[in-house]
Amino acid sequence: MDASNKRPYWNMDIEPQFNTPAITVMQFEKLKQQIKRLRLHAPFYTRLFEQHAIHEDTIDSFEQFRERVPIFTKQHYRELYDKYDGNILEIINQTSPVNAYEDLYLMATTSGTSGEPSPYPMSEYDAWEFYGEIIARYCWRAGIRKQDRILMCYGLSMVIAGIPSIIGNFKIGSMVIPVGAQAGSERILKMAKHFKPTAMMGTPSLALYLIEQCPKILGMPVSELGIKTIICGGEPGAGLPEVRQRIESAYGCKLYDMGAALGISCDYSEYQGMHSVGDDFMIFELVDPDTKAPLPFEHGQRGEAVYTTLSEGAWTWVRNSPGDIMEITTDDCPCGRSGFRYRVVGRVDDMLKVKGVMIYPNMIRQVVETFVPKVTGQMLIVLNEPPPRVVPPLIIKLEYSDDFPVDQLEYLANEISETMSQKIKLRPKIIWLKEGDLERSTYKSKTFERNY
Repeated sequence: MDASNKRPYWNMDIEPQFNTPAITVMQFEKLKQQIKRLRLHAPFYTRLFEQHAIHEDTIDSFEQFRERVPIFTKQHYRELYDKYDGNILEIINQTSPVNAYEDLYLMATTSGTSGEPSPYPMSEYDAWEFYGEIIARYCWRAGIRKQDRILMCYGLSMVIAGIPSIIGNFKIGSMVIPVGAQAGSERILKMAKHFKPTAMMGTPSLALYLIEQCPKILGMPVSELGIKTIICGGEPGAGLPEVRQRIESAYGCKLYDMGAALGISCDYSEYQGMHSVGDDFMIFELVDPDTKAPLPFEHGQRGEAVYTTLSEGAWTWVRNSPGDIMEITTDDCPCGRSGFRYRVVGRVDDMLKVKGVMIYPNMIRQVVETFVPKVTGQMLIVLNEPPPRVVPPLIIKLEYSDDFPVDQLEYLANEISETMSQKIKLRPKIIWLKEGDLERSTYKSKTFERNY
């Protein structure tokens, strides 16, 4: 192997500097440049900065910036969406320093599962030097090199993890097999058999679904596909110990968790959260989910994640909150790699309150996974009224495995309920379904059944 392939980081100039004063200085200088670009060329921010007395020549610190500038939430985006009759290009013209009709190189969006999709507008700089660079850093830390073949199974229709992520693979020089989630499990598995990928990128739901489908479609276990590295993102799962164990043991691979705040997990034997690898492109902060007041950036802190991008292109977020609840870790990771770490606890939109206790679906899922193989791991939370308040009991639909005795389901339900009560202060009502009754997905698994 070429000696350069053994270097710990894709970018040896920047990544070793994470968590150092030098990065903090760099971020503040880039922030002032971003303020100037937006003040001069983005009408929405021209007005906002004038209203809150923000100017690149007078700003003293990032703390001052975040105290003055309000958080940009999904509600603010929806207001812009309504104001401009759904013309996303015009929204970009208002909030970005580029001409959306002339200067964009690539467009991606969120999945839009909780409403209208939010855009990720990309200039050539954003595509290659910002997001493509981030993906290259992800893949390098996951051990992917030029000689690897990557089965790309994220959705290739607009979502940020799809086509834009391929650019990072191009930067490394690895071969891309762009089959995409929309192709369905049969085509994905047949392409894997034909082209012998060494790595795969996709959602945890997809990775789990292929474990079920591979014997049915190809007549062999997924371990025989030869996939040694899987990078998952787009939804919770890759950070749950039981899910990690199921995927890694079935494929004979190493699983990595990516996304949310420009981060990827490391190869340490126990999950340590995701290492942030984008401090030179984005400022990360936490705020109180209820009051939106800034929280100290310190070890063990939990709050709503807020991002300010430092891109020189079109992708400009200013104290933007996509709605993720995270917990950060600032001590040194046992893997030895740089970057503070974070874990995704849940989403603001998905939070439920049962008898005053805040519950996130990921907390429920983690308990359910401990009962595999008695259950399949597939679940659906039933909501009969709009969240977050839930009138007890919270109803959960679960699949029991084909080989589990039906006459033992009542005992199993009691056992699951007792475990949830001990771990997350929740005693749900369980509705049992047969294995296969809940819809599988090659993209993101459905979390809620909304009956209101």
